[in-house]
Amino acid sequence: MKYIFITGGVMSGLGKGITAASIGRLLVDMGYRVVPIKIDPYINIDAGTMNPFQHGEVYVLKDGTEVDLDLGHYERFMGIELTGEHNITTGKIYKSVIEKERRGDYLGQTVQIIPHITDEIKSWIRRVAEKSNAEICLVEIGGTVGDIEGMPFFEAVRQMKNEERPEDFMLVHVTLIPLDAGGEQKTKPTQHSVKELRSIGLQPDVIVGRCSQKLKFETKKKISLFCDVPVEAVISDEDVEEIYEVPLKFKEEGLDEYILKRLNLERRMERKDWENIVKRLKSLKEEVKIAIVGKYTHVRDSYISIREALKHGGIIAGCKVRIEWIESEELEHKERIDIDAHGILVPGGFGKRGVEGKIRAIQYARENNIPFLGICFGFQLAVIEFARNVIGWEDANSGEFADEGHLVIDLLPEQRSIDKIGGTMRLGEIEVTVVKNTLAHKLYGREKVYERHRHRYEVNPEYVDDLKRHGLVISGYSDGGRRVEIIEYPKNDFFLGTQFHPEFKSRPYSPSPVFVGFVKSALEFKH
Repeated sequence: MKYIFITGGVMSGLGKGITAASIGRLLVDMGYRVVPIKIDPYINIDAGTMNPFQHGEVYVLKDGTEVDLDLGHYERFMGIELTGEHNITTGKIYKSVIEKERRGDYLGQTVQIIPHITDEIKSWIRRVAEKSNAEICLVEIGGTVGDIEGMPFFEAVRQMKNEERPEDFMLVHVTLIPLDAGGEQKTKPTQHSVKELRSIGLQPDVIVGRCSQKLKFETKKKISLFCDVPVEAVISDEDVEEIYEVPLKFKEEGLDEYILKRLNLERRMERKDWENIVKRLKSLKEEVKIAIVGKYTHVRDSYISIREALKHGGIIAGCKVRIEWIESEELEHKERIDIDAHGILVPGGFGKRGVEGKIRAIQYARENNIPFLGICFGFQLAVIEFARNVIGWEDANSGEFADEGHLVIDLLPEQRSIDKIGGTMRLGEIEVTVVKNTLAHKLYGREKVYERHRHRYEVNPEYVDDLKRHGLVISGYSDGGRRVEIIEYPKNDFFLGTQFHPEFKSRPYSPSPVFVGFVKSALEFKH
């Protein structure tokens, strides 16, 4: 097994996840089997209870584990499906060690960070790597070198470096190269970051410099001199228009060749599919405007998978997608709504804040026959909007934020006996039956599909007949017809809601049928 560790310095949010995903893509294109692991040094067991404002999107894996958004990048770039064991957190590591201690596995020992915590980290990484049948394991360590919570993980990496053969271990360090007021590329933050890394016994093999402009050769030489890496191992990672360009930029910089040399590997093949996808994406000329009406729009990473799925849909539809971000709370105070867009998307979310603004946006889309896509919470609110404004139940609502009225969205009876946080959540990939002769069936082209879920509340079965009688079509269901999965309003050209999250399975080379249909419909609406 070859190990490539990706660390970051200077500041968080530099793009370690994209760097790891791009390296993974380069290796896949050269014919290697790759397994990625993301280390998040926070104490939470998983990302499920985190605020999107602080941490961005919560991504859901096939097995239902709620994880950091970087695992979404790994899946999209490398074309693989991951599980919860590919995301290590401090919480998981300490929980495992404490459980072993309580079982008596460490009888007679004083349980300490070294060796017990670091041994647990190393054994987790090696176990996942070996189980995966991969040849190269990519491990990204979240946060920044020097963070106190990351120290046990860096210490585990230092130990692994000494335990593995030199040609089986490689460290890639991502740093910031800022520009001063005169436009000079400054290397001092990188020098300090590498110094911090060295102080814990680690020396980078590659330095990836994030910069707004391509790194000059003089800048690379200076970094090489002060940080003890060859000039060829200082890689420019300048800003790009599309994140999918990053693997190609790395290739231009010779990172693929350097990795092969450093790990004593050879190029097995030269796949061009990724290059073709990027060319197609960049060649798109026509543009459609999609309004995303959300409650976390101030942090765009809260909707990263939706943003990418719209791009993927545009590749097939033949157009670029320009997103208009609309904060749903702002719509609540407007006397009259006028959304200037070719399509309206209402994404997932939790809680009462901004709900009425989202409902007004859905009403605007339905009444003006603007292509509409509601996902999860957006799907539930579309049902509420229909019940209020088509059926005439003014008190239609969800049990999530109301105790009385027509609760067309509510917990199912068996969920009420579960009091553990997250216990009532429906998570992961679930089989959905698609009804023939519906828009959903036209999009998917088959009757059985598998989509990922992350929700708690459901369409209340008591009201399904009323909804159908007034013209709402239930075009997808699960659990033997008991749970509503897809709704549509056939009076409109494209009005669709999904209880699941189709964006989590969308890839640039295999876009979600729901997003392809939505973007195509927006393009038709524009014309």
